[in-house]
Amino acid sequence: MRGRVIRMDKETVVSGRAYLGREPGMRDVEICVVNGIIHSIDEVESAEERWIFPCLFNSHTHLADTVAMDVRAKGSLSELVSPPDGLKHRILARTGDDLLREGMRKSISFMMSSATPGFCDFREGGVKGVEILKYAIGGSGADGIILGRDGGEEVSYGIGVSSTKEGGDVIERAARVKKNGGFVAFHAGEKDDRDIDPAIDAGADLLVHCTYATDSQLKRCADEGIPIAICPRSNWILGVASGPENPPVRKMIEFGCKVVLGTDNVMFVQPDMFSEMAFLSTVYGQGPEEVVDMAVGGSEVFGRNYSIKEKKKASFFTIDPVRTNLSFSRDPVKTIVNRMNFSYIERMYF
Repeated sequence: MRGRVIRMDKETVVSGRAYLGREPGMRDVEICVVNGIIHSIDEVESAEERWIFPCLFNSHTHLADTVAMDVRAKGSLSELVSPPDGLKHRILARTGDDLLREGMRKSISFMMSSATPGFCDFREGGVKGVEILKYAIGGSGADGIILGRDGGEEVSYGIGVSSTKEGGDVIERAARVKKNGGFVAFHAGEKDDRDIDPAIDAGADLLVHCTYATDSQLKRCADEGIPIAICPRSNWILGVASGPENPPVRKMIEFGCKVVLGTDNVMFVQPDMFSEMAFLSTVYGQGPEEVVDMAVGGSEVFGRNYSIKEKKKASFFTIDPVRTNLSFSRDPVKTIVNRMNFSYIERMYF
């Protein structure tokens, strides 16, 4: 990792052009951080030649799938990833705990090196599966949200359901988690729209994919304040999307849905939010500010909020454009979306 993680236990001042949200956008500022909290953001006439952006949050991962990375496989979505007999589940079942832990640890390290300290993982394997991931996170500094299943929901942040199509048991489990104050997330609408309404009815706090959501379902999500985590690269690789209408990102925004970004299965897709941002921008035609906000917005869904604001915990990274061709950029936000990779990162303050 070139860009060092800076943990701030004293006063730190960072100067540069910072992205402070769509409004006011990029501003020349000095950011003063005291004991990890942004104490002040002062506009200056001329800041250092440095870009400052909020850290990213990967809103949907399956990190255990690292052990099946790029396995050569063909088949339907169900044959590849659906429990309990999909290919990924068969691979996970015959993989030892130590190897699972090491795979997750290395994918977490990759995300940390890519200015993505936060993530939400759907963790298979019950209580044991959750404990393995907790161990993998330990000592990394990562901000990992774990959603368990098959009992793992009892020892984690909440439950991550494959689909309401699994039947009444998972809906009952979700209801129990909800009643106890836990977080409830469902895969929904990945290959058709049949499991979206039942997931909403079950009190979902987050829907993942909604690749085939209808207008009425998007309106329900907007009206009920249910965020949607989209994973466009995974949708294309798994053959459930082949055009910018699936997932219907533009309609999601038009209806007023909160849309956040994730990378899904490490089996098929590297947990690289910069690549996800570029794909979303290129294929779905989203504006750069919209894309950055989606890549950061998952932190807000889980009560973190990585945006650069006074009185919030410092969660941002810096880029030194002068040492690369990024120094020729006319629009740093667009450049971050379309051209960024981990090698450009100077520091991460988290």
